[in-house]
Amino acid sequence: MFEINDIDTVVKNAIEEISAIKDDDELEKWRIKYFGRKGIFAALTSKIPQMEQSLKPILGSKINLAKKQLTTLYEEKKKLLASTTSASQADAFNLTIPGLPTEYGTLHPITLVSRQIVRIFQGLGFGIHTGPEIETDFYNFEALNTPADHPARDMWDTFYLDEQKKFLLRTHTSPVQVRVLQKMPVPLRIIAIGKTFRRDAFDASHSPVFHQVEGLMVGYDISFSNLKAVLTFFLKELFGHSIKVRFLPSYFPFTEPSAEISISCVICDGNGCQTCAYTGWLEILGAGMVHPEVFRKAGVNDENITGFAFGAGIDRIAMIKYKIDDIRHFFSNDMRFLKQFR
Repeated sequence: MFEINDIDTVVKNAIEEISAIKDDDELEKWRIKYFGRKGIFAALTSKIPQMEQSLKPILGSKINLAKKQLTTLYEEKKKLLASTTSASQADAFNLTIPGLPTEYGTLHPITLVSRQIVRIFQGLGFGIHTGPEIETDFYNFEALNTPADHPARDMWDTFYLDEQKKFLLRTHTSPVQVRVLQKMPVPLRIIAIGKTFRRDAFDASHSPVFHQVEGLMVGYDISFSNLKAVLTFFLKELFGHSIKVRFLPSYFPFTEPSAEISISCVICDGNGCQTCAYTGWLEILGAGMVHPEVFRKAGVNDENITGFAFGAGIDRIAMIKYKIDDIRHFFSNDMRFLKQFR
C-alpha cells in the first residue's frame, strides 16, 4: 500500500544521488529517472486515485512540493556543471598566445577592371547606365537589326526563358543602346557594364556567364574618326601608352561599317607568343557606326544624327591585363587567387 512516507524516502534518495553527479549525462539520467514519462513521480501520481478520498489532496500537495524541491536542485546542479565545464575549458587554453590573423579577400579583378573602365570613360564625359539581365527578344535582337530569320543569330547561343522565345538572358549589353536611345535626348554618350549570358561550355576560355562593357556615342557629325580616337585613348589608358592599336574590317548586324580592334600583345610586346597565337595581336573590342535600322527601331528619325557603338568582354580584358590563363579562376572564390589583387 502506498504511504505518505514513501514520498519522503524518494526525495531523500534523489538528493543523495544528485549530490554525487559529476557530468551532464548522469544529470540527464537522473532527470529521466525521477521526472520522465515513466519516472518515479509519474508512478507516484498514478497511485493517487487508489487512495482514500480524504488523503488524495494531502498526497497531491506533498508530491507537488517534492517535485518543486527536486526541480530546483536539478536547475542548480545544471548551472554548476556548466560553470565547471567552462572553467575547465578556459584552463585548457593559453589566452596569452596571440590569435591567428583573420583571412580576408580583396576586390575581385573583374571589379577592379570595371572600375578602371568607368573612371576612363567618365573622364571623357560618358555617363554610366545599366539594363535588365532578363531581356525581351525585341531589345536583344530585333531592335539591333537581327530579326528572327537573320543568320547572325547563330553568333549568340541564347538562354531562352519561355517556349515562345520572347524572354531570354541577354547575350550582350547592346540592348542598353536601344533603351537609352528611347529615353535620352541626343547628343549623348554612355557606357553600360553588366553580366551577359550564353550557352558556352565552362572551360579555360569560355563561361556561360561573363561581363561586358558597351559604349554608345550619338550626336551630329559623329564619324568613324571619333570612334577611333575614343577607343585608342581608352585602350592606351587601360593597357599603357606603349601598346599599338589596330583596326580591321569586321561584321556586326547593328553597326555599319564595323571593325575589330586589337592591341599589340602585352605578353610578348607584339613579337608573337602562345597567348596571341604567334600573331603579335590580341583582339579586344568590336565596334562600328550605329546602323540606321537601330536608330529607326529606337525611334530616332533625324537623318543628320550619327553615332558609334562598341563592346568588349571585361573578363577577357582582365585576363590580358593581369595575365590570367583560366577564366574559371574568376568564379573559384579561392583566397590565394584573390589575394593577388590588392
